[in-house]
Amino acid sequence: MSAGSRSSAGGTASPTLETVAAAAGVSRATVSRVVNGGAKVSPEVRAAVEAAIADLGYSPNRAARSLVTRRTGSVALVVSEPEARVFSDPMLAGITRAIGQALAETDLQLVLMMVPADSGRRRLTRYLLGGHVDGVMLMSLHGDDPLVKELSLASLPVVLMGRPMSPLPIPHVDSDSVDGARQATHHLQALGRTKIATIAGPSDMCAGVDRLLGYRQALDGPGIVARGDFSMASGEAAMTELLAREPDVDGVFAASDLMAAGALRALRAGGRRVPDDVALVGYDDLDVAELTEPPLTTVHQPLSAMARAMVASLLRQIAGDRAPESVVLPNALVVRSSA
Repeated sequence: MSAGSRSSAGGTASPTLETVAAAAGVSRATVSRVVNGGAKVSPEVRAAVEAAIADLGYSPNRAARSLVTRRTGSVALVVSEPEARVFSDPMLAGITRAIGQALAETDLQLVLMMVPADSGRRRLTRYLLGGHVDGVMLMSLHGDDPLVKELSLASLPVVLMGRPMSPLPIPHVDSDSVDGARQATHHLQALGRTKIATIAGPSDMCAGVDRLLGYRQALDGPGIVARGDFSMASGEAAMTELLAREPDVDGVFAASDLMAAGALRALRAGGRRVPDDVALVGYDDLDVAELTEPPLTTVHQPLSAMARAMVASLLRQIAGDRAPESVVLPNALVVRSSA
């Protein structure tokens, strides 16, 4: 056995940098440059090394590699919601899945983290800033989250899902919620609805603020507003409130599909037919929008494109490039039977 080999439990020598170098006819340093993404390697030599790696079944030691590259090979997705909400909300689950699929095309591992109670926030911040991840994606932010400000002052690559409530020198990826809400409200107006209400999202989240703004722009006025928290239960409660306050409402724009599904329950309980008596439009175009009765007219968010843009932004920053510009993608109205 050569000095560069070590024995596995079965007695078979596991390939090392030295054995790969010998098979490819190059130096150990050259193999190391190929494995760690070094640029100063000719295409022919790189091909020979990669062929030897595949032939021998060589797998780099991640811990040793991180000492050379100063990278961990992991990125964090931090969701500012309780664990129960993260796994029950199809919107959060959908974007998490889309980010995982986008990262599957890279060598990076995804670490999913939920923001804990105040007592655990400091521990989370220490972990993120302690060299355990190469970059951070932040999602479902509420208000001016202090975590965002702390990360913005560090050298760690960061990208946000959704614009921050206050301007920060951090790129974000978003869809145009103002325009999406305008499209939804204009659609209700085009159907001849004259008393259009909205079930708005939380006022401490940019999506809630922007969708309310788009609704009001379409009406050119304050409108009729009830609030929810993007959940189905909150949509049902808000619709019940609206029916008690404005019994002749004939159109509703709900700022999420889950709230729209809750609104459907309340409308049915209140003896209102959808869309005959009340036309209803949701937002997000989640699977639930096709499963309600009637199926929801809704605003489609391009979750896969948003996830890919987030990953691309983070990869550019990890590679040492200047932080890219923020990305705002268009939405599109999907017409179904509810409006």
